[in-house]
Amino acid sequence: MTTLAKNLPGLAVCLAIAVPCWIVGQLFPLVGGPVFAILAGMAIAAVWKQPTRRRTQPGIAFTGKKVLQAAVVLLGFGLNLAQIAQVGLTSLPIICSTIATALVTAYVLHKLLRMPTGISTLVGVGSSICGGSAIAATAPVIKAKDEDVAQAISVIFLFNVLAALVFPSLGGALGMSNDGFGLFAGTAVNDTSSVTAAAAAWDGMHPGSNALDYATIVKLTRTLAIIPITLVLGIWMARQESRDPLASEARENSAAKPAGKLGNFSLRRALPLFIVLFLAASVITTAAASAGADPALFEPLKTLSKFFIVMAMAAIGLNTDVVHLVKSGGKPILMGFACWVAITAVSLGMQHALGLW
Repeated sequence: MTTLAKNLPGLAVCLAIAVPCWIVGQLFPLVGGPVFAILAGMAIAAVWKQPTRRRTQPGIAFTGKKVLQAAVVLLGFGLNLAQIAQVGLTSLPIICSTIATALVTAYVLHKLLRMPTGISTLVGVGSSICGGSAIAATAPVIKAKDEDVAQAISVIFLFNVLAALVFPSLGGALGMSNDGFGLFAGTAVNDTSSVTAAAAAWDGMHPGSNALDYATIVKLTRTLAIIPITLVLGIWMARQESRDPLASEARENSAAKPAGKLGNFSLRRALPLFIVLFLAASVITTAAASAGADPALFEPLKTLSKFFIVMAMAAIGLNTDVVHLVKSGGKPILMGFACWVAITAVSLGMQHALGLW
C-alpha cells in the first residue's frame, strides 16, 4: 500500500498527459500517441521544475520503467506465431538482412562519430526491428537514460514519417507487385503505425491490392527479433559490468564469486522476465487461435499495450532535458538517416535478387 501511495501521484500525472495524447494520436496516426506524449512531457518538464515535482517523481520513474515493460508483455498478445511462421519463411532472408544491416551501420557510425553507447544502441535497434516497441524492450536491458530513449524515439519517428510518405510512390515507380510492396513496407519501415500507413496508401493507389495484411504479418515477424537482440544485449551488459573495476571489487568482497568470462552473467539478467512474458503471451495467442478462438479476444490487451506505451513515453518526456536533447541531436539523426537508407537499399536489393518483384 505504501508503494502504491508513493507512485500514485506520478502515475496520475502520466495518465493525465497520456489520455489527450492518445486521442490526438488516433486522429493523426502517422504521428502517433507516443510521439505526442514525449513532446507533451518535454514541454511540461521545461516549465515544471524541481522541487515542486518531487512528490510525483517516484511514480513518473515507475511509469517510465515498469509500465513500459508491461506494455512490451501485452504486445505479445498481438503475435500469432503460426501465422508468422507461414509468411515469415518467405520474408525471413530479407528480415535478417535488413536487421543485420541496420545494426552494423549503427555500430560503425557509433565508432566513427564517437557517439554514446546508449543512444547508438537504441537508434540501431529501433531502426532494425520495430521502432518504439524495440526501443521500449531494449532500454531497460541496457539501462538507457530517459533522454536517450526520447531522442531515439524522435529519430525513428522522423524517418517513419518520411518512409510512409515516400515509399508508396517509390514502389510504384519501381514497378513492384502488391506482395512485393507489402514485403518492402514490412521490412523497411519501422513502427507499426507507419507500416500500416504506407501499405494502406499503396492499397488506395492500387484497388484490389491486399498489401496491408501482408506488410502487417511481415512487420510482426520482425518484432520477434526483440527476443534474441535483448538476450545478446543482456549478455553484453553482463560482460561490461564484469569488467568494471568497482563491480569487480564488489564481487571480490562478496561471499559468492562468479567465475568465467561473463563474470556476473546470469540468464535471468540477460533475458529479463518481461521478455519471457512477452514470448509467453505470444504462445498463448497462438494456442488460442489454433483452438478456434476469435482473434478479437485479444484486441483489448493489444490496445492496452499501445496505451501503456503512450503513458511511458509521457514519463520519459517528463524526465528529459529538451535543451540538451536539441544540442546533441545531430549525430543520432545522421545515424538514423544512414540506417534508414541502408535498410531501404538492402530490402529492395534482396527482393530483386530473389526475384520477388
